[in-house]
Amino acid sequence: MSDVVIHTEEHPHHPFLQHHFEDMQQQHEASTLGMWAFLTTEVLFFGGIFLGYTVYRLAYPDAWAAGAHFQNLTYGTLNTIVLLASSLTMALAVHAAQTGKRMKTFWLLAATLVLGSVFLGVKAVEYSLHFEEGLFPGSHFHYHGPLAPQIQLFMTFYFGMTGLHALHMVIGAGLLIWMMVRAWKGHFGEEYYSPVEIMGLYWHFVDLVWIFLFPLLYLIDRHK
Repeated sequence: MSDVVIHTEEHPHHPFLQHHFEDMQQQHEASTLGMWAFLTTEVLFFGGIFLGYTVYRLAYPDAWAAGAHFQNLTYGTLNTIVLLASSLTMALAVHAAQTGKRMKTFWLLAATLVLGSVFLGVKAVEYSLHFEEGLFPGSHFHYHGPLAPQIQLFMTFYFGMTGLHALHMVIGAGLLIWMMVRAWKGHFGEEYYSPVEIMGLYWHFVDLVWIFLFPLLYLIDRHK
């Protein structure tokens, strides 16, 4: 099977060109603008959470420092490396789609999916350890000490922020599977690659959120 799907005399109009667009370029620009608009709302969403985190960190600096010590730095660093690697494979997948390399696109998307799954697996291990240690907020929180209420608040932010990030990763994994199916069918080429590019924008945003979460939850005031 050829790596590039040819659309010439048999298809005077590209089969993936929607009727309300004049050409593929206009469709591509509209799709990209739509994704950037969506990511803007995501920035506002996470920005509010980061603001709340900052307010309470300033109010309870000692509890936030103690909470950071409960995080496994090895797991956090491993997941950071995994996500950075997944950003690389995603970027390469976009380039492969742009150049019409069907199987290369498929396998790079698959590599991104595997790396994303590794991230989620490591995060699941971290969650189970926190649960066993009695650090899960609510009735399962069993930490005792003068800063217990404030540390529970830190762990609430930890589970809330990383949980929302993990949810975005799960959604991204589902989208990657869909992109892989389409890549296998040869839907992408030099004329039409915007779904993979837009998927790349989403994936890079999710990775960027983690780049902020990692130092805020794992590295702050670890010297105390």
